[in-house]
Amino acid sequence: MAFVKRGFFQLLHKTAAGFFGNFKDRSQCRIQKRGKQMKSFMKEFKEFISRGNVMDMAVGIIIGGAFTAIVTSLVEDVINPILGCFGGVDFSNIVIPLVGEASLKIGNFINAIINFLIMAFILFSIIKAMNHAADKLKKEEEDAPPTTKMCPYCKSEDVPIEATRCPHCTSQLDAGQQAG
Repeated sequence: MAFVKRGFFQLLHKTAAGFFGNFKDRSQCRIQKRGKQMKSFMKEFKEFISRGNVMDMAVGIIIGGAFTAIVTSLVEDVINPILGCFGGVDFSNIVIPLVGEASLKIGNFINAIINFLIMAFILFSIIKAMNHAADKLKKEEEDAPPTTKMCPYCKSEDVPIEATRCPHCTSQLDAGQQAG
């Protein structure tokens, strides 16, 4: 009976060692498991960062920040003085005093609205131009003559126009049969 008990506990120990590794307690197993999970997480994060889309987005954000500085300068240095000539008002100087030294800088808010409207107009113009260019490319692609035809027997659509037999069902095709 002692032999059976010892064999059972040895089997139990081997099973536990295979499940938990060669650890004496479960906390060390959890630490190792979390370490593997963290390495896997970092590996996935590295792959995500290395993808082209993330890099393109980062470049876009940097260029957007520089573009915002240009639009802000345009509003503050060019548009506001011109508007000031017609209305006699410089928006950045419009302030509503509150209690003590606190004040509402309404002029800066108006400048921010003008910045937003200019930025929205420019982005709208850029997107409209890109859509127009994309439409032209689509028209050029649509005008191209078809290079394939459909087989009337198996309905495969990738049969070359010059083919006299369907490569899928080997049916005999007429020269002028069902183009496109």
